[in-house]
Amino acid sequence: MTTVFIAGSMNIRNLDRKVQERIDNILKSGFDIVVGDADGADAAVQEYLLERGATKATVFCSGDAPRNNLGEWPVRTVDTNHAPGSRAFFTAKDLLMAEMANFGLMVWDAKSTGTLSNVLELLSRNKKCLVFVNKEKTFKTVSDVEQLEDLLQYMSDNAKQKAEQKIKLLSRLDAMRHQQSQMFA
Repeated sequence: MTTVFIAGSMNIRNLDRKVQERIDNILKSGFDIVVGDADGADAAVQEYLLERGATKATVFCSGDAPRNNLGEWPVRTVDTNHAPGSRAFFTAKDLLMAEMANFGLMVWDAKSTGTLSNVLELLSRNKKCLVFVNKEKTFKTVSDVEQLEDLLQYMSDNAKQKAEQKIKLLSRLDAMRHQQSQMFA
């Protein structure tokens, strides 16, 4: 069965109609959906799934119980030894969703490092991700390093610096370039 990892930036609280249409297509296709429990885009996705009567969703959370589970869907708790509330604590669930999914649909504000990290995780597993760049109201497909670099053009220099500090963007990008070049050597 095909599984889609849907996530996005915490400061995006409403889904654009274009994103809703993509989710409708996912639902019509009968795909399984994995979604996180965070406020912002995760909660907005859950709200939309609930409105659409989605039954094939699973909410992932780090720790004992989800922060949000609006549709009372099955919950997958992810154990982690990281400090509760830390970036690494919450990232544990994202890593598992990226591993389980066949594809990703991300709703991105062009600065959220968590959402960008999800794109990187999917790409590192050779999985395609469709990213909705919220401020541009456009979708970008990311299935290789070149497309990832194209996506990064939407970020401000300040956002890129923060991504470097938080998720080591440049070293991860270099590793992906090296991995991709090895595939064609």
